[in-house]
Amino acid sequence: MSHSISAAVLHELSTPFRLETLTLEDPVDDEILVRIVSAGICHTDIKVSKGYAGVPLPVVLGHEGAGIVEQTGKRVMTLVPGDHVLLTFDSCGSCPQCSTDHPAYCDNGQTLSFSCLGRHRMSPLTLNSERVYGNFFGQSCFASHVISNERNTVKVDDEFPLEKLGPLGCGFQTGAGAILKVLQPSSGQSLAIFGAGNVGLSAVMAAVIAGLDPIIVVDKNVKRLAMAQKLGASHAIDAGNEADTVAQIHRITGNIGVNYSLDTTNSPALVRQAFESLANRGSCIHSGGGGKDLTFPGTHLLHGRSVQGVIQGDSNPRVFIPQLLNYYRDGLFPFDQLLSFYPLAEINRAVAEMSAGQVIKPVLQMP
Repeated sequence: MSHSISAAVLHELSTPFRLETLTLEDPVDDEILVRIVSAGICHTDIKVSKGYAGVPLPVVLGHEGAGIVEQTGKRVMTLVPGDHVLLTFDSCGSCPQCSTDHPAYCDNGQTLSFSCLGRHRMSPLTLNSERVYGNFFGQSCFASHVISNERNTVKVDDEFPLEKLGPLGCGFQTGAGAILKVLQPSSGQSLAIFGAGNVGLSAVMAAVIAGLDPIIVVDKNVKRLAMAQKLGASHAIDAGNEADTVAQIHRITGNIGVNYSLDTTNSPALVRQAFESLANRGSCIHSGGGGKDLTFPGTHLLHGRSVQGVIQGDSNPRVFIPQLLNYYRDGLFPFDQLLSFYPLAEINRAVAEMSAGQVIKPVLQMP
């Protein structure tokens, strides 16, 4: 049996998405058919649509989906039709990283995320009998329905609004995980965050939960800096007006520097600033998407400072996403303040407004 679905298809790099009616095959083995309710748009989707990672075309992108299980393959043991679920990154479950509870660093993760080739078949999607690539991050959720698998499908309580949950599958768990899972700081330690997008602002919320002080946020978008302070940042530095951001951070910290810094920008100059802002024995987390060469002053490094790259906040989504939802329910992780909603048919407007910095996290709502 097959299903007729709506999907935003990328036919050529750096061109608008086109809304198409596709055919989606039934789930097999450990696969799951999910009706998508909402899907966040991530900067990775935009980068990939311009050529990053070399995904095959035509393709359906999207990797922050939330929805309801409609059908399961015969090997699925933990989910049943009607379950509310959140989709996240895929992982193999058997490599050394997965086996030691670090699925974000799965040895097969790049292939599972970017090859757009399924575990059991090339792709479950066709357009007029021609293959369309799917399985992006194990989901391809810029669509009304997707095929996911048991490892990247997280059951969530029905009390949580599916129309808001999609971004927890990537961007929000990335920023929050960088603080709570990777740094695991002590209350009262200091932090500087470079970039006040959805990753940086989710890190602000996590830093407040962890009791960090001061929490310094650096950006050139004054509206996002205001949001950072609304969410609990103690200081906001306008990088567009501040001549020496590093010096300003040192002034705030009594010329010591911060215990921790987080870069979310993928700008080599800003990654260097994040590193130079550190106190002795401080740690800098780089979670800006990678792909660029970085340099650091060696003398500064010798004083016990470190730089660490992070993917997906080093999250085990089956554990960490429910934890974030509990924080949300308790009013401690109000990620919904960052969301702007668009119908699937307006995906190109959503991408344009995100790229222009007009919205923080666009979320597509499905027909």
